[in-house]
Amino acid sequence: MSQQRDLPESMAWRVIGRLESGQTQSSVADAVGVAKSVVARLWNRFQETGNVRRQPGAGRPRATTSTDDRYIQLTARRNRTENAMQLQRQLLLATGRRVSSQTVRNRLHEGGLYARRPMVCIPLTPRHRAARRRWADEHRDLEQHDWSQVLFTDESRFSLECDTRRVLVWRDRGTRNNPAFVRERSQYRRASWMVWGGISIGGRTDLHIIRNGTLTGRRYADEILRPHVIPYAGAIGDSFVFQDDNARPHRARLVENMLEVETIQCMEWLACSPDLNSIEHVWDMLRRRIAA
Repeated sequence: MSQQRDLPESMAWRVIGRLESGQTQSSVADAVGVAKSVVARLWNRFQETGNVRRQPGAGRPRATTSTDDRYIQLTARRNRTENAMQLQRQLLLATGRRVSSQTVRNRLHEGGLYARRPMVCIPLTPRHRAARRRWADEHRDLEQHDWSQVLFTDESRFSLECDTRRVLVWRDRGTRNNPAFVRERSQYRRASWMVWGGISIGGRTDLHIIRNGTLTGRRYADEILRPHVIPYAGAIGDSFVFQDDNARPHRARLVENMLEVETIQCMEWLACSPDLNSIEHVWDMLRRRIAA
């Protein structure tokens, strides 16, 4: 059923014709495909004015002028982080126009502006940006078969408690402190596990839990490379490419020696580039499942 409040004039006259012929408002609304309230409002207008057109100026007057609307939208585009109440005060100071913060939001929505959480990224220097562009240019012509030879790997830490930042609750205003809507979280460091994993287009490694302390170069070689990466490389063959980041344990001398002895080809990886690693999507999905 259509949600429109006013019908085109030609259709409105057809509705009037049906009503004058004795049809009920409900049957006409069903036949035309609009709400009964639209038909009732149209019939009342016709009875009062003899016309189906909406009279100019009918309805609630607009709280802002077109100049006010442009000012609100332009101010928001120049100051992207200001909220509706701040924009409301700026409009009052600039024009003397007093409107609600909801009116400000409505005008921003009319201009295509909506409040959203900003995307978070790692700060990048011009040197980092140039290196990322160069890396992308060097790899842009690779086919799916080429990427299928690459094993993307990384470590990540997961909390065993629910991530309250990922949980939303529906509640009424003024009930923020209701115990039913409070998620308890210890003030002390939460229990967590460090894990390592690897993925490729055609498969994945087992998820390895890094227990008892810090990951060192020796542990990386003995607990990850030897039991997980080297067998995976043997299954792929000579075309296998290994990706890991530049963390200190990954670049230890004994790690590099082991990879060289095993003739494992390593992909050059850029500093400050976790977003280029496809396994980050796996970690995000896993965190969402833990939070649920």
